[in-house]
Amino acid sequence: MLKPLACALAVLAGAATAQERPVVATVNYPLAWMADRLGGDAIEVLFPVPDGRDPSFWRPGLSDIAAIQQADLIALNGAGFATWTTRASLPRSRLVDTSAKLSAAFIATQSVSHSHGEDGAHSHTGTASYTWLDFELAAGQAEALAAAMQRRMPDLRNRVEERLPSLLADLAALDTQARDALATLQGTTIIATHPRYQYFARAYGLDIAALEWEAGALPDEAQWQDLQDMVAETGASLLIWEAEPPQEAKERAAGMGLASIVFAPLATRPASGDFASVMRAQIEALATRP
Repeated sequence: MLKPLACALAVLAGAATAQERPVVATVNYPLAWMADRLGGDAIEVLFPVPDGRDPSFWRPGLSDIAAIQQADLIALNGAGFATWTTRASLPRSRLVDTSAKLSAAFIATQSVSHSHGEDGAHSHTGTASYTWLDFELAAGQAEALAAAMQRRMPDLRNRVEERLPSLLADLAALDTQARDALATLQGTTIIATHPRYQYFARAYGLDIAALEWEAGALPDEAQWQDLQDMVAETGASLLIWEAEPPQEAKERAAGMGLASIVFAPLATRPASGDFASVMRAQIEALATRP
């Protein structure tokens, strides 16, 4: 049995070991998941966006920025995601834009201004930013992250090299599942409550028309009218919600002849499961819609 002094020393040693682990800071959950898959318990993954906030437009406080600045590697999504990163003073030598080499595949968007709760007013303009919803692009981001981790954390070079194939295999499996399972939806129009799915639609041959609704909120009458008009124009019978809506919202959509499917783009951490398991389940639900 350890004596009190020995116990204290053991605790301090454990804390020092934890603090010595290199830190990878990420701007969204998919990158946090990738970093964890690549580094495991040999690294600390910092994803400071609070639950319920949109990482696309979240504005970090001074303490958040200070913690991110101290990270050994700061993983950016690129494609205009997390615009605060263009204004904050972040060490260039520790930044990796994981989609920089994928810019030829970026999708241009129109400018639409609206608000997201605490994150304030913003515009979807310039470039669609949810690149990881094309799982081939996500694999490219994983490879860029792995290369940056090996460069910045040479002691983990072999570990990252050993773990990368498993991560890429999981993303390839999602890509294959989506291509096969969603083939029956090609040629029909789907309506989404928010413009998050451009890369997903292009990669898997889907026609997705987007509204501008607040995630998880009850739409107002003007928004319901927009949906009704879109249904009349497109003949859509399937409505994708970015987050779980109130039950009365799903019931009203059903009254318009729309089946409701929640397909979270996973910019933020899911309540349970991980990126791969939640995506597998969502693709299956979309493929077997009512």
